[in-house]
Amino acid sequence: MGFWEYVAARHQQLLTDALQHVGAVFQCMVIATALGVAIALATYRSDWAGDLAVACTSTALTVPSLALIGLLIPVVGLGVPPTVIALVLYGLLPVVRNAIVGLRGVDPALVDAARGIGMSPAARLVRVELPLAWPPILTGIRVSTQMLMGIAAIAAYASGPGLGNEIFRGIASLGSANALNQVLAGTLGIVVLALAFDAAYVLLGRLTIPRGIRERAH
Repeated sequence: MGFWEYVAARHQQLLTDALQHVGAVFQCMVIATALGVAIALATYRSDWAGDLAVACTSTALTVPSLALIGLLIPVVGLGVPPTVIALVLYGLLPVVRNAIVGLRGVDPALVDAARGIGMSPAARLVRVELPLAWPPILTGIRVSTQMLMGIAAIAAYASGPGLGNEIFRGIASLGSANALNQVLAGTLGIVVLALAFDAAYVLLGRLTIPRGIRERAH
């Protein structure tokens, strides 16, 4: 059976796996973004605290994904829990690092001007600092998402959702008629989804970042 014949015959299962893959990555990125920005907000004003936050979140990247998931299985079991924990941990570093860089890069004169017109600290944060720091934060989210698209495939080792199941099934049945088709379908599916996510982030940036800020960023 040729590759495209295999895809046509298995399109329903491939679509289900793709949707599960997208759902897992998207949900984990929402959690990682919320946690990452919160960590950055708590630490960016202090050099040592910011450096500690980056160092702690970078520790997760030193652990091989397969090893981390394997360590989580005895603690939280198989399926979704180890997948979510691993993906969130891996997704934190780019968000934390870029959020700290973005918040520290806000022009102090603009913050002083906002303070001068009577804005509260919360208002300055929401209306001045976070909007100006948004471009690097979005870049961090894009980087994290691209990383997690690939790492999510490893979650199939712990019976996690997504296209990794297709890849692992193919590897487990090497030598059979459709083993290569399974691996290729899972791999190409992840690549296509990664490109689609990145295109969505580019569009989001154009919709949420004023043109003047985009031009200064380049």
